[in-house]
Amino acid sequence: MRTLALSDEILMKVDKAARYIGGEVNSVMKDKNDVDIRFAMCFPDVYEIGMSNLGMMILYNMFNEREDVWCERVFSPWMDLDKIMREEHIPLFALESQESVKEFDFLGITLGYEMCYTNVLQVLDLSHVSLLAKDRKEDDPIVIGGGACAYNPEPIAEFFDMFYIGEGETVYDALFDAYKANKAAGGSRADFLFAASQIPGIYVPSLYNVTYKEDGTIASFTPAKEGVPEKVCKQLITDVTKDYRAIKAPVVPFIKATQDRVTLEIQRGCIRGCRFCQAGMLYRPTRERNVDFLKQKAVEMLDATGHEEISLSSLSSSDYSQLPELVNFLMEECDRRGVNISLPSLRIDAFSLDVMKKVQDIKKSSLTFAPEAGSQRLRDVINKGLTREVILEGAGKAFEGGWNKVKLYFMLGLPTETEDDMKGIAHLCEEIAERYYEIPKDQRNGKCQITASTSFFVPKPFTPFQWAPMCREEEFLDRARIVREEIHAQLNQKSIRYNWHEADVTVLEGILARGDRKVGDAILKAYEHGALFDAWSEYYHPEYWKEAFAECGIDTDFYTIRERSDDEIFPWDFIHIGVTKKFLLREWKRAHEETVTPNCRMQCSGCGAAKYQGGVCVESKS
Repeated sequence: MRTLALSDEILMKVDKAARYIGGEVNSVMKDKNDVDIRFAMCFPDVYEIGMSNLGMMILYNMFNEREDVWCERVFSPWMDLDKIMREEHIPLFALESQESVKEFDFLGITLGYEMCYTNVLQVLDLSHVSLLAKDRKEDDPIVIGGGACAYNPEPIAEFFDMFYIGEGETVYDALFDAYKANKAAGGSRADFLFAASQIPGIYVPSLYNVTYKEDGTIASFTPAKEGVPEKVCKQLITDVTKDYRAIKAPVVPFIKATQDRVTLEIQRGCIRGCRFCQAGMLYRPTRERNVDFLKQKAVEMLDATGHEEISLSSLSSSDYSQLPELVNFLMEECDRRGVNISLPSLRIDAFSLDVMKKVQDIKKSSLTFAPEAGSQRLRDVINKGLTREVILEGAGKAFEGGWNKVKLYFMLGLPTETEDDMKGIAHLCEEIAERYYEIPKDQRNGKCQITASTSFFVPKPFTPFQWAPMCREEEFLDRARIVREEIHAQLNQKSIRYNWHEADVTVLEGILARGDRKVGDAILKAYEHGALFDAWSEYYHPEYWKEAFAECGIDTDFYTIRERSDDEIFPWDFIHIGVTKKFLLREWKRAHEETVTPNCRMQCSGCGAAKYQGGVCVESKS
């Protein structure tokens, strides 16, 4: 019988106590004496967010399939419990066993968003694990990071013993076997770190040296020890059906998670090649999952969870070649069970509208478009394969089908953006509204409601726009003001609602996204000042970060508004993702020429991902 880490008195004090007690349906319990490795799998945000993370659930399932490993879950305690744990010196614990994270062999941290970096330090701090990897003792857990942000690990390199670059199904087994072998041989922590560096996809920051030029850019990035590889290569599975460690029984939270549903991952990667999109480059090549396999897994997971909704997971679901067959099967199966279907990432065409009519309440639901830019010129710059005609045609069909709500997502601050491009956002919204009011009044479903949302552009590593400068905070806000005023000048302004993202948060995200090791000092300082849950508006304190950058002597403009030279060494250049820097630079040039690059199924653009010999890269040859 396990004992809860928190007393009843504490659980009665904190919001949503079910975040901390574990014991959910399908959570995995083992005897710690029967396993060789204990792995604490952490998502550095609140429970409801972390329990919606597919990658974390895949690894949790995969690790626990091994009889010699027990993987347990850890999340960031919310602010109320964080305060109590510090005051009462309660160490951070894993949900399943309720035992201290410090007792584990590994602490794995999922890195999905730069604004969670101070939460990484919170997790280490509350676990009583030294914040800096160089200060850790032999009996401290090995701290390993993975996920999208691990593709530029340098800003947080000093806090981690190692990073896993790639998809988790590939070499974790080799890592665990190396850990057991090192332990059996009486090896030290340093011995294991060196052994781990020999495993493809594992990056050990302490085994590399970085030098800088006088202008602050990187002069060299080299191994610090003989035998350590110069480059770290992304690992992935080429057959996402045969080699996929499928989730059979997802953990069912006691409280509502952000995405409280069965998630069915239908493919990995994206054929589209949008020049701002990091995921589209990182996860190449596009690899589809067998439709019969997906049908089977959908049934298994619905049976095992009792969830009332299933969602398809993909960067671009409409590009899945077997989508009609899969969706028709799910509609029949879900209708029989009384289960809802969520279909994100669909292009609005006749098939999609027909499906959505059957699975959605038209009066309550809205259609979503992501034009990203207000003008066709700028959509060509960013390689967004969506034209004004397609948007208006899709909206028109939807309005005729009974919809009256449309959501539009744009970015401001994109490379080469002009005032005309900004005003184009308002003009496109107006054209969509006009298309609605072309329908005879007696056939309309009430008033048209268009919501336009703008985020601010952040250049990300491993994209063609990694060379691009960012806007300053005040520039972002000026651009949002131009859009807002232009919307107010439209004939149908009352049908258009406009909102925008926080500019100060965007600038910080940009610093962290393309930062080097020097930025790590500021992350630590900001945390010491009180920065925590920076992804949450109510807890974000820009003054903590401004003080931290000033104390560390860091010029933030160096990481944001500066345009990079073609031959600059980036902090992440030692990582090979398949897609080459040469290709990304070529796309950066094509963006300035306003030239569109065809998608991967139309024409191979020679990005470099074909080295993996899988997915769309070999479809036409098989």
